[in-house]
Amino acid sequence: MDYKEMYSKKLVSADDAVREIKSGDWVDYGWAATTVVDLDKALAKRLPELTDVNIRGGILMKEPEIFKIDDPAAHFAWNSWHMGGIERKAIAKGFSFYSPIRYSELPRYYRDSQTPPDVAMLQVAPMDEHGYFNLGPSPSHAMACIRSAKKVIVEVNQNMPICLGGFDNCVSINDVDLIVEGSNTDLYELGGGGAATDIDHAVAKYIVDEIPDGACLQLGIGGMPNAVGSLIAESDLKDLGVHTEMYVDAFVDIAKAGKITGMRKNIDKGRQVYGFAAGTKKLYDYLNNNPACMAAPVEYTNDIRSISALDNFMSINNAVDIDLFGQVNAESAGIKHISGAGGQLDFVLGAYLSNGGKSFICMSSTFKTKDGTVTSRIKPTLDNGSIITDTRANIHYFVTEYGIVNLKGLSTWQKAEALISVAHPDFRDQLIAEADKLHIWRNSNKR
Repeated sequence: MDYKEMYSKKLVSADDAVREIKSGDWVDYGWAATTVVDLDKALAKRLPELTDVNIRGGILMKEPEIFKIDDPAAHFAWNSWHMGGIERKAIAKGFSFYSPIRYSELPRYYRDSQTPPDVAMLQVAPMDEHGYFNLGPSPSHAMACIRSAKKVIVEVNQNMPICLGGFDNCVSINDVDLIVEGSNTDLYELGGGGAATDIDHAVAKYIVDEIPDGACLQLGIGGMPNAVGSLIAESDLKDLGVHTEMYVDAFVDIAKAGKITGMRKNIDKGRQVYGFAAGTKKLYDYLNNNPACMAAPVEYTNDIRSISALDNFMSINNAVDIDLFGQVNAESAGIKHISGAGGQLDFVLGAYLSNGGKSFICMSSTFKTKDGTVTSRIKPTLDNGSIITDTRANIHYFVTEYGIVNLKGLSTWQKAEALISVAHPDFRDQLIAEADKLHIWRNSNKR
């Protein structure tokens, strides 16, 4: 098979490639760092001729050109598997919508979908001598999407890191319909949510004190998980492993500090396993052709069975708020959409099933509203419309700058007492009064 000849026959311009997209089509746009760039520009020019195009993607790291066309809602809907700030702004403009799903279920969703992609397009690394395009740092659900799609278009980016894996991290030219050679832009970068604050460091210290040598780590995105990563990099911990949904910059720092060997992992020994990666150039350079790292589909990384097979699994995630019943909201502020379900619940459940495992939900005890009012993140009940990401039956450890509490198995009054004990002191009396009204406060608590 002459792969170069096949490549030449399938090579087209971005403008020609997007002619495959018709009104009413379902189109996949890549994921995070592999979201298309040149194809996006070409489609932005074509979209004014089309209507009712449904586009799927998520974790946008730059505003797509299609978002900038006149009256986008008249031409397409953006359906996001996991929203960030760019997509949130588009909700108010009437063309951006969240698709609620546990992230681990995405590959099966594509295999079983009643609306498979008419066109799937994504950025890839250049074809190798065997006729394969590496999927870069976003294996995630990519191959399930590709296999279910009617047409597959790849946008080749010379700057895409080669991310080694176990399976489903490359696509064969045989499974590709059209090839576009992109403008080789640098991969879009995603920061860690700002510099860690004193509160982040206080929370991180409580968590790091709970981590044993040889533990396997999962970190979420944001200041607090990154602060945990920084403290781990500076700690005396050793022989750590990685098995995570999202690979973030903090893991690079921990690895370069010599803390990660992965040699105590029960599965994938010696490998840092992840479903997708997004961060700075430091991260992409580290992942490139690195045999210590293993890119894998999210149905493997986020499978409760994979997580629970790893001893001493430590899952560390942020949330928006929590109520006195122990219900965790990590997705919205009331009805205002913020993020998505992602894999948080998978890791909360899987970590607890792990031998010696622990899951941590962490947050600052308060936040400031736009008018400067300080509000407690620990609430009597979640605000109307808030999404329950983790139910009250599933929470293990909860952490604020005021302490760490194990909520597993506590009765309603014990749970309320524990949560109030790590609330900001200015709000504790008010929370006690509310707990009393909710009949989850015992008189003995007041002694």
